[in-house]
Amino acid sequence: MILKFAFDHLVFFSNKPEDALLPLKNKGIHAVNGGRHENWGTYNSLAYFGLSYIEFLGVEVLGIAEQQDDNRLVAEIVEKLVSKKQEGPAKIAIRTNNLEELAAKFKEEGFTVYGPLPGERVRADGQVIRWSLLFPESKTSELSLPFFIQWEKSDEERLAEFEAQGLVGMHTAGNPTFTNAAFVVRDLEKTLQEWGRLVNLPVSAEFTDLALNARCKTLKLAGTELLFCTPIGEGIAQKVLQEKGETPFMVTLNGTKQEQMYEMQDAYWRFED
Repeated sequence: MILKFAFDHLVFFSNKPEDALLPLKNKGIHAVNGGRHENWGTYNSLAYFGLSYIEFLGVEVLGIAEQQDDNRLVAEIVEKLVSKKQEGPAKIAIRTNNLEELAAKFKEEGFTVYGPLPGERVRADGQVIRWSLLFPESKTSELSLPFFIQWEKSDEERLAEFEAQGLVGMHTAGNPTFTNAAFVVRDLEKTLQEWGRLVNLPVSAEFTDLALNARCKTLKLAGTELLFCTPIGEGIAQKVLQEKGETPFMVTLNGTKQEQMYEMQDAYWRFED
């Protein structure tokens, strides 16, 4: 089987995921309460842009969340949110079609691998959504590596459900698409080399992003691209790197009928026309 990759979602760690709804609504972004991961002690709110979405994840039952060592996303939220009090964008999920094959590939590449692990969420209407997760880790990476998700249902089935539930097409800020998720890193080339071992995807030519005062390259992932930036002087990228280290830090939405940069939910949001 040919392995396929697409952007799935960006995870924000949030003390109260429900508190993201109103600030996003005020900027024209539709978000909803998601549901509970009862086996993990977590819950979420969600903002959808087609199949790409943003998840605001919080801890509901700390005693359960603290026991989830193999679920590296939950282990990370306990460490960052509970121990370090650090909210904001933290990790991305990449959608794929064969986690078992991918796990074997990552082990051959020398990554530590957790999973595949089953996951499920109880929606507000009582429906149960199911998926599986895979977590590669590297001792040499400061930036949290992506995790991989395989959904029980097909992309087509899931998108049809989103439409039926009114989760997509409800933004009032135009008709936004989630263009890219941006990461700030110390060494652009080293980071892209390591991520290239995970997902062999085309990389753009280097360019300078003047608004961030950083040199950047884009990893061309289906759905939502990944923008990696290294600061070249004072500015947004350098500020984030100094305060938080290597991390996701910005969401770019296209089709918003405006050209603005906002600070919201401990992240930068770039709205483009």
